[in-house]
Amino acid sequence: MEPILVAGTGPVGLAAALALADLGGSVILVGPPPSPTDQRTTALMRPAVSFLEGLGLAEALRDVAAPLSTMRIVDATNRLIRSPAVTFRAAEIGEEFFGLNIPNAALNAALASKVREKDNIAWHEEIIGGWRTFPDHVEADLAGGAPIRAALAVAADGRNSLARAAAGITTRRRDLNQSALVLNFSHARHHGFSSTEFHTEHGPCTQVPLPGGFRSSLVWVMRPWQAEDLMVLDDATVAERLEERQQSFLGKVTVEPGRQVFPLVSALPMRFAARRIALVGEAAHVFPPITAQGLNLGLRDVIDLVDVARNNAADPGSASALARYDARRRPDILARSSAVNLINASLLSDFLPAQVLRSAGLNLLGSLPVLRGFFMREGMQPGSGFAALLPRLPRRA
Repeated sequence: MEPILVAGTGPVGLAAALALADLGGSVILVGPPPSPTDQRTTALMRPAVSFLEGLGLAEALRDVAAPLSTMRIVDATNRLIRSPAVTFRAAEIGEEFFGLNIPNAALNAALASKVREKDNIAWHEEIIGGWRTFPDHVEADLAGGAPIRAALAVAADGRNSLARAAAGITTRRRDLNQSALVLNFSHARHHGFSSTEFHTEHGPCTQVPLPGGFRSSLVWVMRPWQAEDLMVLDDATVAERLEERQQSFLGKVTVEPGRQVFPLVSALPMRFAARRIALVGEAAHVFPPITAQGLNLGLRDVIDLVDVARNNAADPGSASALARYDARRRPDILARSSAVNLINASLLSDFLPAQVLRSAGLNLLGSLPVLRGFFMREGMQPGSGFAALLPRLPRRA
């Protein structure tokens, strides 16, 4: 049987290679080793954490992660219509925590280490230069050797995916005129394993706890020119700006070296699989870093793809298998990306009715425990909120 090829060595690509290898067949992974200098962190919800633990990463995650027990939304705009603060507590839905906040560099290193332990994963640490698709297989060209032939290619090669282009899949892409400033910082007060998202007129400024209690990671979304201005300032001045933006709720702030800026776009392919190529991660969806959905959605791509491959073991890249994958991923991806883009648009809009609707929605979330519980469960696992609302049917004897 032809092997499965995974293109891309970010966390989604590495996780895909591991999970597909657990099916027992041969997997070829192509891409350079992940960068150890990534300053970003990722908040993974409990289902994603459980998936990674199933891949053998439980001990590695436990050593570097901070639990997320509380999540807050604070309206930090200066608009006429302002929303009340809303607090989501995991204990309210019977959970110890929503998920774990994990440094990307540590997560990637743990995944890469597990990949190297797998005898049935061949890792080519280079870039794919070209693709060719055929009815019964797909081929990828490597600079250092003969083309790789596979029954299925997994496009985990990012938002500018060459594999996606080779599959003939077009994408709706929109530049958002926003940038995300990413950094880590220490603070005088214990974060209480809480994440706070300050909503501003230019995007969210989100603090997420790191281990130890007195350090946090930050994703601060703003206009590109604002990010450029902050990048040229010294750490002490940036710390003053950050403390002011966060209303000093963590006390005195000290920004750590290693700031990064990422331009934000929104991108959604017209299909999620074609011509023996299946899209996962940012090859399948790109949207602003709001409500911690990006990598969680990417790992759900992997979970569904592995299930489809398991149920189509004779030919996981067949047209019928890829049609099944597309059908399974489409509702989740469309719902999540649409919701995040809508939230982002509501922050940027000066249209008064939009502000009223947003404020009313947050008011309802804050005042109705049933609605709040629904959104907390849905944020962790799609469908779980609806399942909790449905009455339990008695079993037949």
